[in-house]
Amino acid sequence: MAGNDWINSYLEAILDVGPGLEDKDNSSLMLRERGKFSPTRYFVEEVITKFDETDLRRSWAMASSIRDSQERNTRLENMCWRIWNLARRKKQLGEKSQLRQKEKSGLARVPKPLIAADMSEELIEGEKADTVSEISPKGVSTKGGMKRINSIDVLKNFATQQKEKKLYIVLIRHVLHGLIRGENMELGRDSDTGGQVKYVVELARALGAMPGVYRVDLLTRQVSAPGVDWSYGEPTEMLNPLNNDDSESGESSGAYIIRIPFGPKDKYVAKELLWPHIPEFVDGALSYILQMAKVLSEQIGDGKPVWPASIHGHYADAGNAAALLSGALNVPMLFTGHSLGRDKLEQILKQGRQSQDDINQTYRIMRRIEAEEIAVDASEVIITSTKQEIDEQWGLYDGFDPGLERKLRARNRRNVSCFGRFLPRPIVIPPGMEFKHIVPQGGGIDDDSKGHQDGLTTPNPPVWSEITRFFTNPHKPIILALARPDPKKNLTALVKAFGECRPLRELANLLLIMGNRDNIDEMSATNSAVLLSILKLIDKYDMYGQVSYPKHHKQAEVPDIYRLAARTKGVFINPAFIEPFGLTLIEAAAYGLPMVATKNGGPVDIKKALDNGLLIDPHDQQSIADALLKLVADKQLWLKCKQNGLKNIHLFSWPEHCKTYLARIACCRPRHPQWESSAVGYEYSESQSPEDSLRDLNDLKISLDGVINDQGCTDTSSGTSSKSKSSIGKKLESLAKYSFKEKSGGNKAETLPQSASQDKIEFPGLRRKKSVFVVAIDCGMTKEYVEIIKMIIEIVRVDKKGESIGLVLSTASSISEIHSFLKSNKISSSDFDALICNSGSEIYYPSSGEEGSKSLPFVVDSDYSSHIDYRWGGDHLKNTLVHWASSIRGRKKDKELAAACDSGSKHCFTFKIKNLESIPPVKDLREFLRKQALRCQAIYCQNGTKLNVIPFVASRAQALRYLYVRWGMNLPHTVVIVGEYGDTDYEGLRGGIHKTLVIKGVCDEARKLHTNRSYPLEHVITSDSPTIVQVEECKKNQVSEALTKLEALKV
Repeated sequence: MAGNDWINSYLEAILDVGPGLEDKDNSSLMLRERGKFSPTRYFVEEVITKFDETDLRRSWAMASSIRDSQERNTRLENMCWRIWNLARRKKQLGEKSQLRQKEKSGLARVPKPLIAADMSEELIEGEKADTVSEISPKGVSTKGGMKRINSIDVLKNFATQQKEKKLYIVLIRHVLHGLIRGENMELGRDSDTGGQVKYVVELARALGAMPGVYRVDLLTRQVSAPGVDWSYGEPTEMLNPLNNDDSESGESSGAYIIRIPFGPKDKYVAKELLWPHIPEFVDGALSYILQMAKVLSEQIGDGKPVWPASIHGHYADAGNAAALLSGALNVPMLFTGHSLGRDKLEQILKQGRQSQDDINQTYRIMRRIEAEEIAVDASEVIITSTKQEIDEQWGLYDGFDPGLERKLRARNRRNVSCFGRFLPRPIVIPPGMEFKHIVPQGGGIDDDSKGHQDGLTTPNPPVWSEITRFFTNPHKPIILALARPDPKKNLTALVKAFGECRPLRELANLLLIMGNRDNIDEMSATNSAVLLSILKLIDKYDMYGQVSYPKHHKQAEVPDIYRLAARTKGVFINPAFIEPFGLTLIEAAAYGLPMVATKNGGPVDIKKALDNGLLIDPHDQQSIADALLKLVADKQLWLKCKQNGLKNIHLFSWPEHCKTYLARIACCRPRHPQWESSAVGYEYSESQSPEDSLRDLNDLKISLDGVINDQGCTDTSSGTSSKSKSSIGKKLESLAKYSFKEKSGGNKAETLPQSASQDKIEFPGLRRKKSVFVVAIDCGMTKEYVEIIKMIIEIVRVDKKGESIGLVLSTASSISEIHSFLKSNKISSSDFDALICNSGSEIYYPSSGEEGSKSLPFVVDSDYSSHIDYRWGGDHLKNTLVHWASSIRGRKKDKELAAACDSGSKHCFTFKIKNLESIPPVKDLREFLRKQALRCQAIYCQNGTKLNVIPFVASRAQALRYLYVRWGMNLPHTVVIVGEYGDTDYEGLRGGIHKTLVIKGVCDEARKLHTNRSYPLEHVITSDSPTIVQVEECKKNQVSEALTKLEALKV
């Protein structure tokens, strides 16, 4: 009831009336006679249900003027009855209208449940009604038309339907530090090797075994460091399939862990310190995916490249990398956050032990939050494990709004404009589990030899003796906690609750599996502090003989640990302050263990689905002790929880998970590089293995031999076919469509040439260059800028007349500004192989336009324009920005503070900034645009005198990746020349597999652009790299020496 301000006074009057309706035995509708009428109840039941009233406002205006409380109460009752009657009439009319509609369509005789099963109100544009399934809170019902996989027969039917599909799926591992392998996972080694590691590996393995999936690659970091097992340094590891009867086989089929080398070599790096190296991972992964696309083209693509059906990022850093890869390849992206930065920040702040600055310094938390926002911007689907994660955690993010997303999806279904707004769709898909190795559970309370136990004749596993050696009476029920010693896991509260509850200590033992350790002093500070606290509590309460805390266990022994606890009729507990999902709860239930779990997070949904335990407040020690005592002491309750868990555990199987997962991928709009069918003379690069991803690409063949005449025909001595000639003509026609026209403030006579008026267009020969210099100095059109460009051109010419070195100009200026600048300083446009303009929203190549011609001597890359058009808001975004600038001018009372100007590009909206200090920082502008569901990048440039707003998938760094993918530019042998500071997109140019030359003292004025960031610039750039060289002064001899050191110039 938006706009009805009168409702506030209405609510106040309702609250004055009192609760009412306390007499449940008397159900009479004569509320006035009972004296217990409650307008509150009617308001909640009828008004808040969004019934749109018409004349009730006038009625309340009259009622509110009455001072007599009894009469006012009577009028309130009358108004509520009117709402009830109107709502009932509206419902009746709606049902009649629906019935008439069904009769017209011939569906009147179909039962309602069947109709509802075939209709999906939640489908986005392009989805099919029979490809979506939803898990209810109980894990039983579904919303879509797809039935769940509950048997082998159904799975075989699904396999028959999907056998024609051959998908290639890329997963990027949760936390890119690299400690992940298929077998004997070191879970609990540190804070980054938790249950999510196992989840991602098993997801890859399960997807690789699904019908319709040909190959799954799980990308992570290659680590070859002292103290780290050699297996983490292997470039490729094949994951053993879940079943051996997979009908979908091929030379490269299956699931693999692919380790990409990036970051410091021979050194293990914590995730908080990897942010500066994310671009390097993206470039290495991009090289690998291009290689695999070519390999799969020969196996399953009939000669056409096979692009990933989706790229799925797990955790913040992997989500950031997936966003860049998705943008570079133009393929759909999925994201799973697991543990979210904003939620973690709130939890730490509530503890009161650290300030936000200290938290940011320790955890790089603000960079992590920005990475998660970037992942939201790029994702089509956000996969969560629980609904609570959507409601309480993702709701903290600027770019996430489930309510608005549903409205936009509804508008899409009706083909109604969404005004340039886009939001990812949140989907709940609980993690799966493999059950084939689990023996079905037996029945009675006294059954010690059946079910999940190995029987009396089977020798006990070695880990049992390792555990029970701590216990005085090993036959008591075991309370099992399986978590690393991290403060957020709340293990100290569990130990304290156990120690202070004497009845619980008499009935049960406590088993703490806290990862693996050799020496407490060698553990991280936080983990060692938690472990020492636990040991002190054991001593304080004298719990020797009642608590077991073994130092080591193998991943393969975890099932035996569950079995031991189940055999003693024990309980599994997860007392974490907040648990994103709780995969261990599912595992414990599969072995017949009831659960006690935190009420914060995923366990709430697990409890609803399995109904196999109790929820507790993790901050209340008495609540923890009472729940454990209740389950341990009440054997009937224990048995009921055990049986419920075993009965419903199939809801969390991997086939269930993967089927819903693949259905969501199928619902995404299929996207791929736009030039696949129109490229001229294009071939993909030769194979590059991950371990030598920096190797020179010499075999990419790109050629356009011939000259294009006015009719778009080709003259060539090699004899081009008519079909090729036609495609080349169409190519040039598409290039000509993006002609540039100056609308204001420039020379209106200068426009981009049409293809029909040019004598010659040559496509870029960047792949023939052994090295490429990219001038990305952000000091504006100054004299210093002129000197730097002329110096670089001179260096290029000296090296064999520039035949082996390409030159690219990367700037925030428009093409007309660049042309005027080059012309006024007598610099030929032919000295450059490409020009990246408008902060990366356009790419131009020099053409053969005649000197003195009114046409600009450049041709735009129309493929790139199509490539970055994804989720671009267009005119709707422009209108929003104009209103934003107008509001700023109004507040500051300065009409020239932020003035819109013409960039000459449909993918860049430009504003001239008069005073940067009076303009909100870029982080605030990004927040504003994200809350408006507008997906774009806002960049302050040229020392804060200009603001460019460009598509989200565009940037100067992404433009270089486009040149690498599209034209085969030798990215590993590319040198990006930057100043000490730059535009607000500066950090993207400092990292990657390319080399970087930093000229100190240049662009120092741009330092002010980075003073008011959400995270320090030092958190995302590094100078400690062999591919980065700095020079103290902008002098030719120093620059030449630096380029020689980078092996970009020969001595």
